[in-house]
Amino acid sequence: MDVFEAIAEPSRRVLLDTLAAGDRTAGELVAALPELTQPSVSRHLRILREVGLVEVRPDAQRRIYALRADGLIAIDSWINGYRQFWADHLDALERHLHTGSQENP
Repeated sequence: MDVFEAIAEPSRRVLLDTLAAGDRTAGELVAALPELTQPSVSRHLRILREVGLVEVRPDAQRRIYALRADGLIAIDSWINGYRQFWADHLDALERHLHTGSQENP
């Protein structure tokens, strides 16, 4: 499985969004997805680890999960090819708003 297949699953995106706010224990991540069982969340976390999006470290009896910035490089590289479209649209919006404000003093 690659990183894009991994993030295609909505529950995994919830886990990534939760980890974007900071490191979390496994229990906190299970609580972030109350509709799933603990084994299901563990499977999703395993997949995210395998594709390199998260890492885990032991802390006594707990496991602490964190995002891996280098795991996001593939996603960023892919999106980078589309950033110019955003810039063009934002420039057009700025021109439109500027023109509209001059027409309505």
